[in-house]
Amino acid sequence: MSDDRTQTYFALYGLIRHRMATDGPGVNTLAALAGCPASCRYCLNAKLLKRTDARRVSPEELLEKVMIDACYMLPTGGGVTFGGGEPLLQAKAILSFARIKPDWMKLNVETSLQAEPESVRLLLPFVDRWIIDVKALDPETYAAYTGLSPGLLLDNLSLLRKECPEKCHLRVPDIPGFVSPEQADRSAKELKSRGLPFIERFAYVIR
Repeated sequence: MSDDRTQTYFALYGLIRHRMATDGPGVNTLAALAGCPASCRYCLNAKLLKRTDARRVSPEELLEKVMIDACYMLPTGGGVTFGGGEPLLQAKAILSFARIKPDWMKLNVETSLQAEPESVRLLLPFVDRWIIDVKALDPETYAAYTGLSPGLLLDNLSLLRKECPEKCHLRVPDIPGFVSPEQADRSAKELKSRGLPFIERFAYVIR
C-alpha cells in the first residue's frame, strides 16, 4: 500500500457532528481517519487502527459533507477536526482539503505526532489548532504504552514549539498501570518549561 502522504483521498471511517469543547473552539465536525502506527494498550479508537471499514473519500466530497453544518460552525468559530487514528499519515489529503475550504472554517488536527516532520511542515500554514496526545515523555514508559519510540513526537513538538506554540494544545494523561499522576505532572511541568503553555491534564478511566 502506498504512503498516504502521496495521495489526495482520505481513508475516512466516519464523521461525528456537533462536537463542542473537546475538538477545538466552537462547533466542530470530527473527521475520523483510519490508520495508526501505534498500538496503545488502552486505545480509545481501536477500530481505526486498520482501514478495513474505511471509505475512500476525496477532499471535495468531504467538504460537501461537512458544509451541512456551516450554520453552526461559522457563528461559533468552529470547523473541522481531523482525528483518528493518526491523521498526519494522510497529510496530503488534509492539505488538499485546506486549500478548498472556506476561509472562515477552522482546521484542527488531533494527533500523536507520530509522523515524519515533513508532514507537520506541510500543514503548518493551514492548521488553526494542534491537539496533541503526549501520553508520556519518558522513553521507556512511552514505548511500553504505545509500542513506539517517542522520537518523532519529540522532534515534532520541537518544530511546533518554534513555529506556532500558541496553536498547540497538549493533552497529558495519567494512565493506570503506565503513567502515574506524579509522572504526568512532571511531564506537564517540563512541557511548560519548553515554551508550550497550553496543557490539559486528565486521567484515563479504564472500564
